[in-house]
Amino acid sequence: MHRLTVLYPPPADEAHFRDYYVGTHLPLAAKLPGLVQFQYSFDVAAVRGESKYFAVFHADFESAEAMARALGSEEGKAVAADVPNYATGGAELIHYPLG
Repeated sequence: MHRLTVLYPPPADEAHFRDYYVGTHLPLAAKLPGLVQFQYSFDVAAVRGESKYFAVFHADFESAEAMARALGSEEGKAVAADVPNYATGGAELIHYPLG
């Protein structure tokens, strides 16, 4: 299994982020080919100090190759193009195998 994690710094408008993310962006992400499951949260807290992130998203794929195919697909391009519509703070993407 391979995981894509997206970390979102605080946006300019938290209410818009939440509404748009749940109503528009997540339905786009759900269409990624090869997606096994996804999770997200708006309750991101740091163990110490203040969190640098407002939200987190996890998407699981069978392999790194399956993730790469999904991100390169038309659906993946649509998901990437949609990010500026709500994430005014940008987004940081990381990926890793699950052990």
